[in-house]
Amino acid sequence: MSKFYARRRLSILGALTALIASVAVLNGPTASAALPTPVSAATARTYLASLTVATESRTGYDRDLFPTWITISGTCNTREYILKRDGSNVVTNSACTATSGSWYSPYDGATWTAASDLDIDHLVPLAEAWDSGASAWTTARRQSFANDVTRPQLIAVTDNVNQSKSDQDPAEWMPSVTSYRCTYVRAWVQVKYYYDLSVDSAEKSALTSYLANC
Repeated sequence: MSKFYARRRLSILGALTALIASVAVLNGPTASAALPTPVSAATARTYLASLTVATESRTGYDRDLFPTWITISGTCNTREYILKRDGSNVVTNSACTATSGSWYSPYDGATWTAASDLDIDHLVPLAEAWDSGASAWTTARRQSFANDVTRPQLIAVTDNVNQSKSDQDPAEWMPSVTSYRCTYVRAWVQVKYYYDLSVDSAEKSALTSYLANC
């Protein structure tokens, strides 16, 4: 191959590479959920090893025992705060209600432009927390858990995906976007560790397996 054709081939390959990259940018998510960064996989493995393994009990559970949503800042309640945090170009009115914006749901890879299409997921579900030790908490403690914007516990996701997840743990449900699963389990373990919640045996086995691949 002559030097001329070699250079021409490299030029064409370079142009194709740039074109592919630009298409990837255009087709990528328009906004990324800003979940507080979870602990590392190594730290999560250490935390998981220290969690109590116990059988879960749903006895006495009522969602109203976990007060939501509370005022976080100004006129913004927890839902509105998370929608502003997790969205891109979010516009709100005087009541802090999101009137426009873009939201990327990392669980399923969907992008939405209407806040009504988003639920605020409790990454560790309220019922799961109850089963794992929150039944013994005060109402104030349960309120803090249900509105925790500091730990990686609340995230804006597609509403029907959140409803499909319901109160399931990682042995029963995981995000369909496989690249997000490591983040998800790291966050799950961090929240359970911070709140001193137990895990059941199937849950621990699933978390151990996922973390091994992080």
